[in-house]
Amino acid sequence: MKAAYVIGHITVKNVEKWTEYRNKVPATLMPWGAELVLRGKLCSVLSGNHGHTDTVVIRFPDLKALNGWYSSPEYQSLIPLREKAAEVDLLSYEE
Repeated sequence: MKAAYVIGHITVKNVEKWTEYRNKVPATLMPWGAELVLRGKLCSVLSGNHGHTDTVVIRFPDLKALNGWYSSPEYQSLIPLREKAAEVDLLSYEE
């Protein structure tokens, strides 16, 4: 199996709503065997352009688990909150 990753580039618009969203996401990850690898703040852009201030990296056992998590009712129900809280670009990668 090849591990798969979600990388999110984030610009927070509403700190309170973002905190609420961040607190709810881990419960949606557990059934899919996912692991939060990084939640970080941008230090500098070493090359190119990057408009976001925060990044998250989540590892899944495989792409099937990643896609299952993203399309799950539990995660889908959080998307309206996420959209109010921040501008987020979510990308998926496979090793």
